[in-house]
Amino acid sequence: MKLILTTEVSGLGAPGDIVEVKDGYGRNYLIPRGFAIRWTRGAESQVSSIKKARQAREIRDLGTAKEVAGRLGALKVVLKTRAGEGGRLFGSVTTGDIAEAVTVAGGPQLDRRRIEIGNAIKSVGSHRVSVKLHPEVSATLDVEVVAG
Repeated sequence: MKLILTTEVSGLGAPGDIVEVKDGYGRNYLIPRGFAIRWTRGAESQVSSIKKARQAREIRDLGTAKEVAGRLGALKVVLKTRAGEGGRLFGSVTTGDIAEAVTVAGGPQLDRRRIEIGNAIKSVGSHRVSVKLHPEVSATLDVEVVAG
């Protein structure tokens, strides 16, 4: 199935990209959530306007992304969550929890979809998280998970 992405999808592409995906993935996930639209000749004419808007945003955001990456590197993020004996959490820490903790710590407002957790955070301690701010700029963030 040929689709045109309307938002950035991790591992697939950026807005305006024309991608070929499995039918079920496109029909059941990408299209209903508004991440993509079906490719047609008429929709292909929209690609240029989507790409133009993306380029204007990226040019403006590249300097901002580098500045935010510097601020995130210096930020101390502490996330309080419920934990049992031995430091195991009840559940796991989500990207939404991390985005909220960054805002509480005085950092910038982050989109939870841009935060990438390598392995699920299920224990108390210090964990490294990657934040994709821009296609060319990524920042690493140290998150301290404490029982609270």
